[in-house]
Amino acid sequence: MDAVRLILASRRALAGSGEAPVILTEVWQAQALAQAIGSRLAVSGPPELRGEALGLTELAGRGCGVLDAPELDPGDLRAAQLTELADAHEVLVGLGGLLGEVGIALVGIASSAADERTYWQCMEAIDAADESRDRVREMLRKLAAREETALPEREAG
Repeated sequence: MDAVRLILASRRALAGSGEAPVILTEVWQAQALAQAIGSRLAVSGPPELRGEALGLTELAGRGCGVLDAPELDPGDLRAAQLTELADAHEVLVGLGGLLGEVGIALVGIASSAADERTYWQCMEAIDAADESRDRVREMLRKLAAREETALPEREAG
């Protein structure tokens, strides 16, 4: 499935989740999807994005690792459904939005956490989501710079 559709599905699922355990499952799903997108960009994305994409893969993996892995059927894992990255810019814009929403959801859970373990899990996951979002922003900046250098070449040619 296309990354943009998976990101939209994750955003809808996160917005529709109510209880903390369901929110944490959706946060984990979003981080796993970010990890898969980073991995795909690192392997087959634009060359100037590959270093940042590897960093995104690592950070999103850390975001998954600090949370308890949910019990999901293999067919329910959105990251495993990723088959296509049609437009890197569109994917990164959507992923940046999703990671921002993940951070907001985690702040809500952390602020009402009944136990210290959940609080610290959320704090570490917030850090991972913020750092992942920073990587996404950097990749968007690099894409914009690439477009700026390509534009004069197209006009001259």
